[in-house]
Amino acid sequence: MENETSRDPMVHTANVKKEFRLLVDHLRRDIQKLDDPKAKALFETSAEVISGLEKAFTDYEEKNETAWKY
Repeated sequence: MENETSRDPMVHTANVKKEFRLLVDHLRRDIQKLDDPKAKALFETSAEVISGLEKAFTDYEEKNETAWKY
């Protein structure tokens, strides 16, 4: 990860979002390799949850939500 010693939260949110995206992409690729419907559902649900976290980080960066405006 870049700038691990930075005190700028935007550096860290960008790094974490990159990791989230890699994990979501990995989960969705693996869905295609699985035959078990329950495992597929687990991986898809996990991808959706992590995508929600990624959105929360973006909302923080862009101050899109009331909670992040102050």
